[in-house]
Amino acid sequence: MAVEDNCKLKFMELKKRTYRFIIFRIDGQQVVVEKLGNPQETYDDFTNSLPADECRYAVFDLDFTTNENCQKSKIFFIAWSPDSSRVRMKMVYASSKDRFKRSLDGIQVELQATDPSEMSFDIVKSRAL
Repeated sequence: MAVEDNCKLKFMELKKRTYRFIIFRIDGQQVVVEKLGNPQETYDDFTNSLPADECRYAVFDLDFTTNENCQKSKIFFIAWSPDSSRVRMKMVYASSKDRFKRSLDGIQVELQATDPSEMSFDIVKSRAL
């Protein structure tokens, strides 16, 4: 599975705070950028951008406050694979995930979700701490 150069370029820009999130999809034999979230968008905007019945990869730059009241940020890699998606699609995304994730240098936390409840803001924040 090839990774379009634009995926790496946009991820580098996300690390510089140009975007809040990026959603990727597999198109044919390569991973491409599907959607870019501007820095003002929220976690809810991000989750609402994921299709209910198709797999996607995504990265989200989470800003949060620690228990010690420090402002921090972590970059999450999310493998979205809803139960309602086609079996073949789930297999393609699962088999390509590690290679794609390795091409994005700077991922701090990985999360796999098959249902919106598995990636609620509370769960994501608890993984960041």
